[in-house]
Amino acid sequence: MELLTHDMPALFAQLGLANDEISLHRFIREHSLDNQTLLPEAHFWNPAQAGFLRDALWNDSDWSEAIDQLDVMLRQTN
Repeated sequence: MELLTHDMPALFAQLGLANDEISLHRFIREHSLDNQTLLPEAHFWNPAQAGFLRDALWNDSDWSEAIDQLDVMLRQTN
């Protein structure tokens, strides 16, 4: 079975966010996470986005790699 892999633009589109390169960079610049906050619990997600992130991580879905990458990027801005 071949697993799908999703890139950052696809993840942003799945979350209902603008997914062009400028919008991705702007989102990362304007949002950050501290070391105590789990990505799905961040204040900037709406309930549907948080639920998607939580479920994808819990189920180790094919979105997990892109979500982990986003998590790292948001923590590097601190």
